[in-house]
Amino acid sequence: MRLWGTLTDPILRQNPVTLQILGICSALAVTTTLAAAITMSAALTAVVVAAAGIISLIRRHLPSSIRLIVQIIIVASLVIVVDQFLQAFFFEMSQRLSVFVSLIATNCVVLGRTESFSLHNPPVPAMTDALGNGLGYSLVLVIIGSVRELFGQGTLMGTEVFRTTEQGGWFEPLSLMLLAPSAFFLLGGLVWAIRSWRVEQVEVSEHALAPAEETRG
Repeated sequence: MRLWGTLTDPILRQNPVTLQILGICSALAVTTTLAAAITMSAALTAVVVAAAGIISLIRRHLPSSIRLIVQIIIVASLVIVVDQFLQAFFFEMSQRLSVFVSLIATNCVVLGRTESFSLHNPPVPAMTDALGNGLGYSLVLVIIGSVRELFGQGTLMGTEVFRTTEQGGWFEPLSLMLLAPSAFFLLGGLVWAIRSWRVEQVEVSEHALAPAEETRG
């Protein structure tokens, strides 16, 4: 049950994107289509799970003075492997994702989990936590990618859902959905919806007045 909680908590209750606002660059940049969102999600999840396992295994042998350097080297090496795999087997998608696959090495979700969890836990819990955070990240990208492709092109995974006016249908694609600002607003809306549902995630206002000050006012 403890491992189950470690796996499921980051999906909604402690989602790294909607709660901690981490890794949003890729959420804004590569979610123009659902296929791109899924590919990016799979790549990041593979990297964070493998990095968590490796770093957890060697955690007792890492001098604190160089631990960040070692973590970055491990993550960067895994990113290179994933990037080469995409180029070999999914070349067109690799070209579409461009530099954003390489930028997984600097993604705060990956570095955050390796630093805060993997360094302090055995391999199985560390990899479980990494998988949960990868799935939480993936959920956000899949939702945003689905909405942007559906309303921006009328398709999902390249399959026609709404027949566009150019093809004699009724749907007029919303070109704004294919631009980065749309992802920003969709992500903001998703954060608002989740925090309205889970009110414990709402941050306390830094400008809230103390009860005594409110009384004097």
